[in-house]
Formats: sequence, C-alpha cells, structure tokens
Amino acid sequence: MDAQGRGRDEGIDPADQWVLNPDTGDYELRLTPSSGRSSASAGTSDVRTPGPRRGPNPETAPPGDRVSVPGQRGGRRGAGGGRGDRDEARKPGSRAAAPATGRRKAKPRKSRKKKALVWTGGVLAFLLVGTGTAGYLVYQHFNGNITAVSTDGAGTGGFSKDRAINVLVIGTDKRTGEGNEGYGDAGSVGHADTNILFHVSKDRTNATALSIPRDLITDIPDCPTKLESGEEKDIPATTGVRFNTSLGQSDRTPSCTMRTVTELTGLKVDHFMVADFNAVKSLTTAVDGVEVCLAKDIDDKDSHLKLPKGKHSLQGEEALAFLRTRHSVGFGSDLSRIEIQQQFLGSLMRKLKSNDTLTSPTKMWSLAEAATKALTVDDKISDINQLRKLGMELASVDPKNITFTTVPVRDNPDDVATVLLDSAKAQKVFSMMREDVSFTAVEKQEKAAAKAKEDAKLQGAKADAADVRVDVYNGGAPAGSAQSALDWLQNEEGVLKSTNKANAPEDVKKTQLVYAPNQADQARRLAEMMGMAASALKPTTTDAGEMDPMVLTLGPDFTEAGSPLSAPGKTPEGVQRVEADKAVCAK
Repeated sequence: MDAQGRGRDEGIDPADQWVLNPDTGDYELRLTPSSGRSSASAGTSDVRTPGPRRGPNPETAPPGDRVSVPGQRGGRRGAGGGRGDRDEARKPGSRAAAPATGRRKAKPRKSRKKKALVWTGGVLAFLLVGTGTAGYLVYQHFNGNITAVSTDGAGTGGFSKDRAINVLVIGTDKRTGEGNEGYGDAGSVGHADTNILFHVSKDRTNATALSIPRDLITDIPDCPTKLESGEEKDIPATTGVRFNTSLGQSDRTPSCTMRTVTELTGLKVDHFMVADFNAVKSLTTAVDGVEVCLAKDIDDKDSHLKLPKGKHSLQGEEALAFLRTRHSVGFGSDLSRIEIQQQFLGSLMRKLKSNDTLTSPTKMWSLAEAATKALTVDDKISDINQLRKLGMELASVDPKNITFTTVPVRDNPDDVATVLLDSAKAQKVFSMMREDVSFTAVEKQEKAAAKAKEDAKLQGAKADAADVRVDVYNGGAPAGSAQSALDWLQNEEGVLKSTNKANAPEDVKKTQLVYAPNQADQARRLAEMMGMAASALKPTTTDAGEMDPMVLTLGPDFTEAGSPLSAPGKTPEGVQRVEADKAVCAK
C-alpha cells in the first residue's frame, strides 16, 4: 500500500501521516498504524529515500519509526525519539498511544487545506507552457523521475529569495511519446514552439508571464553547448531567423533558447523547463480537466478540435487539441493561438489554487507523478528540494496579480508567415519587467504612486526634436554607446543638433541630462524620447546661450539606443494583456 492509501480504511487524512520533528526541522512520514492496526500492515512503505539515510530502512523499519524526507521540514534525531515522543505515547486517546516508541506530543489539528500544503511540502505552483502546464508537489520519491539538461552557463546560476525570479518555460513540438506519431513530422528534433518567460517580482506581490511568438524574426547568439553525448560544441550565432529555431535546430539545447531570450529582452534567466505534447495530456488528466470557454463553435481540421459554443472541461488529447488550435480562433495566426493558450493557463492556475485540488491527496500525487515525468528542467533544479523551493516562491503570487502579455510585434512585409519586433512598444515592456513594475493594478503599490508623482515633473511644454541641442558622453555605459545613441537620435528621432563627445570626464551611476532653465522644453522632449525619469534631469541655476547644448551623460543603466531608461508606470497603450484570475472566452 502506498503513502496515500495507508490508513484510509480508518478515515485518516494522509496529510496527518507527515509529522514535524522539532530537532531537525524536517517533516517525516509516520509509518506506525493507529491503535488496532497490525504492525505487519505498516511495516513497509513505497517511499524511497536515496542516498545516506537519516533513519532505518523504510522496508524494515519497526513500528514507531519514521522515514525522513530530505528537503521537507523535519527529520529524525534518533530511533528512540525524544522526551516529547514518549509523552505523546502516554497520552490517552492519542493515535500514537500504541506502540509508544518514537512518538511525541501531538500538535493542534490544522485545517484541511493547510494539512494538504504541509503534506506536499508546498505546491510547485504552476509550470507555464502552451503545450504543457502544471502545478505539482514534490517528494523525494519523485527525484528519479526528473530529467535535467545543462544550462551551459547561460543562466544566473539559480534563483534566490532576495531578488526577482525569471523562469523560461518552453513547449516543444517534438513528436516523442506514445500517441503522438499521428501529428506528422515524426522525425523532427523539435522547436521552441511555445515560449513563456515567467517573471516574479522581488517582493513576490506580482508576476508577468511574457509569451514570445515562435515566428518572431530575431538573432540567435553564439551558443556554447554540451551535447547529450558529452561532446562540447560551440554553435555559431545566426541572424534574421525564427525564434523557434533556438531549440533543436543545429544541435541547440534549451540553454541556447535562454541566451536568445536574454539577448532579446535584456532579462537574465534563472531556470528553464521544457514540456512536450505528452505533458499537457498527462497533466490535464491528473487535475481532472481544465475549464475553457468558447464564444463560438470551433471546428478546426488541423488540430481536430470540434466543440460547440459554451464552457467545457478539457483533458488529455482534447486539451492538447485546444492548445494547438489557431485557424478557428481570432485571426487564425499563431498570435491568436497564444491568446487562447494564455486563457487556458489562467484557468489552470485557478484550478490548481482551488480547494478541490489542494485538499485532494490523490490529485496532488497524480500531478506530481505526471509532472516530474513530463518535464525536462535545467541542472540547477534537478534536485527535488531545489525544485520544491522554487515552487514555493512561484506559488506565493495571487492569480489576480499575475498578468499574461505577449511581446509586441508587427507584420513582416517580406514574409506574411513571420513577425518583426515592434521595438518602441517591446522595449517598454522589457523595461517594466527588468525594473519589476507590475502590469496589474496591485492595491496601494507605493512604487507606482511614487513614480507617478515623479513623472508629473516632466509635464509642460516640449520643444520640437529639430530644436533639441545636446552633446552625448559615455560615462560608464557599454563601449560605443555614445555613438549608437547619437545615430538613434539623429536617424530615428530627428535630433540633428547632437554631437558625440566620447568619454565623459568622469563616470556617473545613472544616465543624466544637465540642462539650463531656459532649456527645460528641450530637456522634457529628450527625456520623453529616451524614457528618462525626472530624477535623471539635472537643471543648472543660470540660463544657457542660444547655441549652448545640453549635456547627456550615459551611465551603466543605458543598455541600447531606443530602450527606455526608466520603465513606464503602467502597461503601454496597445500592448495585449489579460489577468490570470479573469475567465475569458476564446473568440
């Protein structure tokens, strides 16, 4: 009998079979049956604890012993237990009254929801991906299920609790796994077909899930890669190709997709997770289906999805068909498919956060089994304990403060099947994520209020671009920044009265613009162009001469020309977005 089933005939909640050892801070599986059960029925356990054991072998453990689960809060001090264990054994009515060995004083009963969270060690939130999505718990039992691939030095080296977290979830269209040969392209090595960069704010109050279109034309950087064979290969950079070729093609691994995302957004990725077609089928089945809403009938011959208008609970093959549908929704493009994927993911998050899921040990166990087998992760979270810790961080965000959005793009005039980056809008979106600005109206968000007050200082008359006169210096920005900024100002913004003055006399901590009182209108115009905060504007006390230029000194915060130096205080106009707590019907 497994850990879930043990004790069910007596009506015992499986969550109660995990107890906290105050001596070690770990949770331990209680193997002893309650009074009246024979020791033979509890002398074995399906839970395995690889590596050095903290206690006896669970298969030979005498009644009263516990199995320590590394990474859970708790552990075991010794076979005999502590004084508190003996006290509980003597307590009349205690479930531990017989036998007495290894028992301690019982704690007050928790609510059913809290017990489920204790039992799981925390839900590993949701793993966002268009072709595979899940929330799952973690046990040492599942360590052997995990498949890991090297980051090849492309990431940060791992998330930490004192900064924002960026997790890249990749859905591959590789046709591996039972039942997937019927989708065609059976020999494909797969592409980065669905890509979501999940950004969790430093204070964990909000998160942004950024979809990156597979057909976006972009540049893929040089990718040092360790292949599955163990061979190390330096895959050369390539320009002007589809984003989805960052995985699978030319032996590229997920680490190359990480590098491509960083190159595109300026956001350093902490971890990646990869899912194939089987992931969505097994995970949606484990959660007993995900509810979707259709604003019209759908009959898609390519995805084989045929559903009438209204609400439906989808799982398995039908859920996969929904996520692959594009010709019957929206404009029939991949961008339309991204929107229904986001709607599906929002619904899944709500399902995973519901009591129906959290308080069902059977459902949680099924999710864990399915998820750890279906997903490939980076080697920094290949240990079940690290995976659990990451999940606890991701799960802390309320769905109402999670926003789905998509990289702003525009049509490619040279190829209708692909799209190009809408740089003006996209750079604002990337800047908001880099600076931890929420896309949702988080209640009483002090940062947004302070920024709005600061931005008010930039209100007033603005000079024409042709009348702006400025000298550009490099005061700590990357090499060549002064020239790239000058080219952008002159060619893209029409600031022709500008000059590259090379290196500044001394470096600055942040980009700043020094101007005279009678140049305020010029300063406001330049600040608007470059996305500068009011704090970056440094007025002098005396007026300047008619031909005197302002002085723009670029600091380390300057990354590239056209990228705003200060993130917008709200979502830029025209950027697609939807909150995870909102039910939206596919049109």
